[in-house]
This record gives sequence, C-alpha cells and structure tokens, in this order.
Amino acid sequence: MKEQKYILKKANSFELKDIFDCGQCFRWNEQEDTSYTGIFKNNVLNVSKIGNDIIFEGICDGEIEKIVKQYFDLNRDYEKIKETLSKIDKNMKTSIEYGKGIRILNQDLWETIISFIISANNNIPRIKGIIERLSKKYGNEIIYKEKSYYTFPTPEQLKDVTVQEYRELGLGFRDIRLYETTKMILENQVNLEELRTNPNTYEVREKLLTLSGVGPKVADCILLFSDLKRFEVFPIDVWLRRVMNDLYIKNEDETKVSKKQIEKIAKEKFGDLAGLAQQYLFYWRREA
Repeated sequence: MKEQKYILKKANSFELKDIFDCGQCFRWNEQEDTSYTGIFKNNVLNVSKIGNDIIFEGICDGEIEKIVKQYFDLNRDYEKIKETLSKIDKNMKTSIEYGKGIRILNQDLWETIISFIISANNNIPRIKGIIERLSKKYGNEIIYKEKSYYTFPTPEQLKDVTVQEYRELGLGFRDIRLYETTKMILENQVNLEELRTNPNTYEVREKLLTLSGVGPKVADCILLFSDLKRFEVFPIDVWLRRVMNDLYIKNEDETKVSKKQIEKIAKEKFGDLAGLAQQYLFYWRREA
C-alpha cells in the first residue's frame, strides 16, 4: 500500500465535525489542525477541509477516489434529501440547518456489529478506548506518517480469544457478548453476506437480533450505520425518546412514551428517510 491523495472540489453536505462527531463512528479523531484522522478496513485517512474542498490523504488498500466515494456515500444526493426533510416541519428544518454536513458512512458490517455491542450503556471516550485496545492487540499494524494505526480485527483474528482476555481489555459485561457473537459469525449461524444481499429489512433485523448483545436499538444502529444502509430504520434510545416526546408527542411523563408510538410517528412523518431524520434531530438536540 502507498500514500495517496484525493481532493473533492466544491463539496456540499460535508462537514467534518457533523460526520465524525454525530455518534455513528468511533475510530475518527480530531487533530490539532481541525482535520480528522481515522482507520477503516485497511485504510488510514486524514480528512481536512479548505474552503469548499475536502482533502483526503493517507494509505489506502486500493484506489483512493473509489474508496472515499464508497465510504463517505458521495454518490448520494444529500442536498435533495435535506430539501425533502426540511419541508416536513420546522423541527426538521432547524435540525438540518444545524447538522447540514452530516453524511452516513458506509462502515464495515462486522466492525459495526461489534462496535455497537460495545457501545451499550457506554460513553464515547470509553467506547473508543475499548475498540482501540481490541484493535491494537488483535488487528494489523499500519504505519502512516511515523505513527502506528491498527485495523479492526476480523472474526478469524478473534477466534481464539477467551472471555477473560476480552475482560482484560475493559469490556465488562460485554465480554461474553463479544465472545458469543464472534463464535456465531465464525460458525455461520449468521451469514454477513446474506444480510448484505437480503433486501427485506425486517428479516435482516430479526437475524441481527439473534446475535448476543444485539437488542432493538443496537440492531437499528447496525442497519443504519453499516454498509447495510437501511435509511428507513429509526434507532431509539433514552435520549431520542426525550427528543421525540419534546418535539412531537408532548407527554408529561416521557417514560410512558412507547417505542411503538415513536416508530409510528417516525414512519408517518419521515418515511424511508427516518434514519437520516433521526440523525439530524439527535445531533441538533444533543449538540445545540
């Protein structure tokens, strides 16, 4: 692999902070110069923005332009998506104005499954730390600009890892879940390629729910943030329940607001773009 560079001229719907800090990914970190450096699959990239141009530099396992366009979903018209969602109501319009540079990354399905299992009842710095330790111990080293980066380990690289070894990495109660899910994938109880090629989102979700540590919210995050790319799903956690109650349901006791109630409203208002609507609303209310 060699160092490569690609410049995306006059980019729209592309803000580094909006993309990397909206909660969808855990392996991108802001640098002192406000650029971001991250690792995905066998690629290490630094991404910066000068004016309206996005500069991608790094070591890639293939042709950088092709890799960047796929990973950052550059062939999708986010301007059109934002225009459609903005017409729904003032909440969507305001949230999109705030998070106008969000793009949903095409992250590797396996890595996304494990990352969101780790994310359960956890905070971002701790999630990042666990994933980094896991990758450093079991992944492959890539050196870029005299610094070491580590690929996310494959199921095969984790096949002999014990529950105790996971625990030593700080996974806590998630150790057994990681162990069992890895075993299920290796034994082909859940075939990742079949999930990618199955157009039926309900069936894919049901299969994901058989994995240890994958509940409804984690399953929907996997469906939305991985290369499965199911924009119609609407991940719901305590924070999103609060947002939807404050903006749309307005129940005095938000604990009485059900998941089904929220999903019904999301489907009626946002349709096949519910997942993107969720990201705009979540990011706006969390950050603003």
